[in-house]
Amino acid sequence: MKIPFNRADIGKHDLELLSESISAGHISGNGPFTKQAEARITEILGNDKTLLTTSCTHALEMAALLLRLQPDDEVIVPAFTFVSTASAFMLYGAKPVFVDVRQDTLNIDIDQVESAITSRTKAICVVHYGGIACEMERLVKISRDHNLVLIEDNAHGLFAKYKGKYLGTFGALATQSFHETKNITCGEGGALILNDPSLSERAEILREKGTDRTKFLRGQVDKYTWVDVGSSWVISDLLAAILYGQLQRADEIYLQRMHIWSRYHNELLSWASSNSVITPTIPDGCEHTGHVYHLRFQRGIQRDKFIEHLKNLGIYAVFHYQPLHLSTVGRSLGGDDGQFPITESAGDCLVRLPLFNTMPEDEQSHVIESVKVFNP
Repeated sequence: MKIPFNRADIGKHDLELLSESISAGHISGNGPFTKQAEARITEILGNDKTLLTTSCTHALEMAALLLRLQPDDEVIVPAFTFVSTASAFMLYGAKPVFVDVRQDTLNIDIDQVESAITSRTKAICVVHYGGIACEMERLVKISRDHNLVLIEDNAHGLFAKYKGKYLGTFGALATQSFHETKNITCGEGGALILNDPSLSERAEILREKGTDRTKFLRGQVDKYTWVDVGSSWVISDLLAAILYGQLQRADEIYLQRMHIWSRYHNELLSWASSNSVITPTIPDGCEHTGHVYHLRFQRGIQRDKFIEHLKNLGIYAVFHYQPLHLSTVGRSLGGDDGQFPITESAGDCLVRLPLFNTMPEDEQSHVIESVKVFNP
């Protein structure tokens, strides 16, 4: 494709830090760049502790393990999300309970969350779709009123805010992604954001294969041993070095992405309105970081023709999540057609335009003009 959906920006400074990591000789997990990147994120967010992981999926699995889930426990999740949001909890014995999303933001429908709470509900895991915040004040109140753990799958929303507060700092736990397609990337990676100090020590143990090795590395014990369950979720310091470089220029990346996002939005609004195409909604109080620019058509066949139209012009645009409740596993849990109409419509009708911070002005213009000549 002439214009890909994503083009990762691994800059000169990132490569210099990678080379420094190699030269220093500590390329395995929990090295100096891991600590620096974790400290940088915690410094900005103001959370209790940040633990880098090998992926956002693994951060979600750590969150699930921290909950000490039992076979009859339930975790409420949106039906419109990536599979990891649900499978992480199912992996440790809980049942994901799906609810629909809102029409405007595609974030979890809070009214349905309240209706889905039962005596077996253990947690609510929300997703900030496109880095646009859910209604966190209501969600925090609901979780407190029902004594539930609130988890934020914030894969899209690092450094985005809700009413002046960073996403990922509302729930007891949150997860981040540094996958190749994310604003801040190291190719593959994630983070568990801990806002409840009582969970921090055990989280370190789980990440280190169930051992107290982190205490040993800090000199708090003279040897380390097996004290709990866990897995190998520690990121390589090579990747952490790249990530630290990206974090150092996060403001620059943000400005570049927001320029492109805003240009799409301003220049496509008239075309979208004329053709009954839905563009992103940014509610009051939400400060996003330009992660996703999507369009929603009225019918799936329009979306498919649009993707083919752009492909013929050398532009790679892609759909997004498919409804989890209609997947093979979702149907085994009771999912059925028509159950969550907004999720199903988004799965059929949504398309994401190319958006990456190094995208030249001429490529942006080509995408915009190519969209405008399409007649649904």
